[in-house]
Amino acid sequence: MTAPGRRSSTFTRLLRHGFTDPSAAEELLDGAELAEVRSDPVLLEALGATADPDLALHGLVRLLEAQPDPTARRELLDTLVAAKPLRDRLLGVLGASEALADHLARHAGDWQALVTYEPRDLHPGVEEFERGLAEATDPVALRVAYRRCLLSIAARDVCGTIDLAETAAELADLATATLRAALAIAEEAAPGDAALCRLAVIAMGKCGGHELNYVSDVDVIFVGEAVGDADETKALRAATSLASHMMRICSETTVEGSIWPVDANLRPEGRNGPLVRTLSSHVAYYQRWAKTWEFQALLKARPVAGDPGLGAEYVAALQPLVWQVADRENFVADVQKMRRRVVENIPAAEVDRQLKLGPGGLRDVEFAVQLLQLVHGRSDTSLHSGTTLDALEALAAGGYVGRADAAQLDEAYRFLRSMEHRIQLHRLRRTHLVPEDPADLRRLGRSLGLRTDPVAGLQRAWKRHASVVRRLHEKLFYRPLLDAVAQLAPGEARLSPEAARERMVALGYADPAAALRHLEALASGVTRKAAIQRTLLPVLLGWFADSADPDAGLLNFRKVSDALGKTPWYLRLLRDEGAAAENLARVLSAGRLAPDLLMRAPEAVALLGDGATGGLAPRGRPQLEQEILAAVRRADGGEQAVTAARGVRRRELFRTAAADIVGSYGTEAQPVEADQGALVDLVGDAVSDLTAATLAGTLRAVVREGWGDTLPTRFAIIGMGRFGGHELGYGSDADVLFVHEPREGVDEREAGDAANKVVAELRRLLQVPSADPPLLIDADLRPEGKSGPLVRTLKSYEAYYRRWSLVWERHALLRAEFVAGDADLGRRFTELVDPLRYPADGLGEEDVREIRRLKARMESERLPRGADPKLHAKLGPGGLSDVEWTVQLVQLRHGHTEAGLRTTRTRAALAAASGAGLIPAEQAGILDEAWVLATRVRNAVMLVRGRAGDTFPTDPRELAAVGRYLGHGPGHAGDMLDEYRRTARRARAVVEELFYA
Repeated sequence: MTAPGRRSSTFTRLLRHGFTDPSAAEELLDGAELAEVRSDPVLLEALGATADPDLALHGLVRLLEAQPDPTARRELLDTLVAAKPLRDRLLGVLGASEALADHLARHAGDWQALVTYEPRDLHPGVEEFERGLAEATDPVALRVAYRRCLLSIAARDVCGTIDLAETAAELADLATATLRAALAIAEEAAPGDAALCRLAVIAMGKCGGHELNYVSDVDVIFVGEAVGDADETKALRAATSLASHMMRICSETTVEGSIWPVDANLRPEGRNGPLVRTLSSHVAYYQRWAKTWEFQALLKARPVAGDPGLGAEYVAALQPLVWQVADRENFVADVQKMRRRVVENIPAAEVDRQLKLGPGGLRDVEFAVQLLQLVHGRSDTSLHSGTTLDALEALAAGGYVGRADAAQLDEAYRFLRSMEHRIQLHRLRRTHLVPEDPADLRRLGRSLGLRTDPVAGLQRAWKRHASVVRRLHEKLFYRPLLDAVAQLAPGEARLSPEAARERMVALGYADPAAALRHLEALASGVTRKAAIQRTLLPVLLGWFADSADPDAGLLNFRKVSDALGKTPWYLRLLRDEGAAAENLARVLSAGRLAPDLLMRAPEAVALLGDGATGGLAPRGRPQLEQEILAAVRRADGGEQAVTAARGVRRRELFRTAAADIVGSYGTEAQPVEADQGALVDLVGDAVSDLTAATLAGTLRAVVREGWGDTLPTRFAIIGMGRFGGHELGYGSDADVLFVHEPREGVDEREAGDAANKVVAELRRLLQVPSADPPLLIDADLRPEGKSGPLVRTLKSYEAYYRRWSLVWERHALLRAEFVAGDADLGRRFTELVDPLRYPADGLGEEDVREIRRLKARMESERLPRGADPKLHAKLGPGGLSDVEWTVQLVQLRHGHTEAGLRTTRTRAALAAASGAGLIPAEQAGILDEAWVLATRVRNAVMLVRGRAGDTFPTDPRELAAVGRYLGHGPGHAGDMLDEYRRTARRARAVVEELFYA
């Protein structure tokens, strides 16, 4: 008897052998069922070797209790102790699968299936499984026989007799035998239907690929033909009845549960298409209608049941089409969609637990292998395998994938699939989620041979293998290209020039020859620069291929690399700072503007890093003014000073464009900015602040060059239009008014001459041809327009506005805001115009009619001939003009009484109007959405084309690039245009009600 407070020796031994509940285990061992063997050390050792000793012991006791009599129990115990193969198999299954333990408890004699250990028993095929299922003549008996066969596969699997690939192949063979048995039962139940038709069952997915899971939908396609002269319609009806019955036999739940769902949704037209088609109907569909992913699915098509001749005809007819898919028109866009990981539909709580669909999951390996098969299989029949690991081996042997990469992927894929198998085996449930419960993780880790610290060891191994897959997923496509052009390892298999060209075309490169030349220039040689670029390029090329213009991305990278490749910090930045390389790839392939800005001063690439010198957040106006004014002070002469100011402007324009692109495209470290309005505000504020700071610096330079420290007249620049509204785009002119006021004792003519000279020199210096983009100054909103003087005194403005001001001028003054020069003069100017733009009595009806007439005339005169008004972001229905004039009409009417309306910013005024109840919230939301989208379109056009525009590009590549910026994936430019029309149409309806009513 054990003394109180002391643990028995059995308790200690159980702990040592891996039991987590030794007390419960001790009770089970002391029970009558195990009385004869409880002291046998062999049993305890065998239990301790299982994935879950507690589960194995509990299952063994249940199995002994289920034996029909003492003789049967004695036979089981004797065999268990004497026969090591049975002991390892039986206890291994009981410790890994609660579901198979339940089966053994219900069918107490099925343990006998594990006794035989002949060589032919080690690797059964379809014929052996068919014999195991032969006596099943109804769905219930089929389930029992299926699980008896499954028991033998699981036993060999958990004991290590067969590896992952052999296990998956045996599961597929068992599924084949099961489908044949189910079809035989269906045909026996309806012999008349069977006599009318020939029916072939084509396995797809993992079953077709001979790599099935323990619990998975079995994907199939059915082909049917009439027998002899039978009516085809009746034959197809009979075949459909047989196919439906076969599916129910496998899928429906009975007293013995179900086998697995049979899924026919990969058939032509999916669920909407007929369950059974003739062969000619299948061929016609794939020739005319099928999408790329449907040909991808056909990689795994394999006849498994029914009429073998018809199944062979199906494969012979459709396989050639699979290898022609890379020549299809939409193949590149489809490839881009296929290559991008689809994780949006995975619940956020599951992403980090997904073995199949998450980043670094099984789908990444499978899609990469299948894509390379589609690209290169048309010219290399060795790649025509439906099995992932076999295809990966063939790709490596042919030089299409690097051997080291293939070996790492093979190891990672086997580990991840083994995890998936063990997870599913536990309860025989279809899941791809790693469990969270520590007990489940412990059993899973032990089942994979991790015994010291199974939970921590499992997490480390899983993350390591997922990281390998994630890292190699993109490199798999590109590293062989670099090997082919660099040719640093003689004797190794590598891509032929034709195979390299095929791959570049498939990945979206329009000029593969030029792209390969760029790769050769970047990756060849033994220099440190070439070595680092060979490391970086596989990832960079993947990011380029994810854009609308991969060719431009690669060309621009070569230009930057040629300019900076000898500076140590550049390659170190890309290699060591995680965000820099991806940010650079996005910026270089998103259009012309950002690369053009960068090429004029490549050192600005440092802004793309995440270190102390990097950062894409736009700088505020005080910082910009401080830097520009300091540069002006250091310069010798006005032209040099303004050159320095324009250089700062160019760099900061690049920073803003890069931040906009990265926010629009998203990166691994930074998801796409969900609030599109925030990106619009970022660009509008940044470019407007930058323009104001540039004007301030240029003004200082002009004054210093001509007059020293003090100009004879106070001088201020007033921002108008989008400039005053903090809504400048990349290609916007700066609308301004110039105002001056003679200093005391200065002659008015002298002051006026000085002010005019300042304006002329300021405009000249900002437009002098140079490497930096010009800043165009537009003063056409001044009193009397182009006919009036460029500069007026404050008194002149006051006299003019008091006597002559027109409605359009008061309207334009809604955007007036001081931006540079004498702050006090600027403040007094805004005080002067406030009563005009926010009149105490609002607007009279005649003024409202005049504003409407002005808007109509502007749209009719300025809309370009031949342009589609519905797609014109500025002047079209529901565009910027519609929204802004509607908001500004509210400001003119109610700005005097509603303080929130006294703002130069469109979105702020719209929000204030909504808050004051002047525009219903729903309508304000519609107008805001339309204004943001139209502004984004204009920004996108400038980023993509490098020149301003108000309409969508007609060039397909440019249109696709605008689409990518606006969040539409490859092949969805039409959806983008539809979305714009829909948004603008809704906004126009609101404008009709608020502006024109």
